[in-house]
Amino acid sequence: MYSDRSDHFNCVQRAHQNTLEGYPIFLVLLLVAGTCFPKISAVSGIIWILGRIVYAQGYYTGDPSKRVRGAFGYIGLLTLLVCSVLTALDLLQLI
Repeated sequence: MYSDRSDHFNCVQRAHQNTLEGYPIFLVLLLVAGTCFPKISAVSGIIWILGRIVYAQGYYTGDPSKRVRGAFGYIGLLTLLVCSVLTALDLLQLI
């Protein structure tokens, strides 16, 4: 799937593949967290999406240090994780 002639294509391909690898986890966390915390989940989802956009735009430049700018997207993902755990504990009636 990589090109021997185009570094730009390779950067775009890697950014896209990296996003696709994390997308199922994001969707499951968004679904589970959204059952009890819909507003927080919506905001967290937007943060994750914006983080992926900034990550991809930084990766497209070919300079690896610029892709780190999208790391703020993990704030949204971690918030979804915490909300999902709280939802699971609530469903198990442990809290």
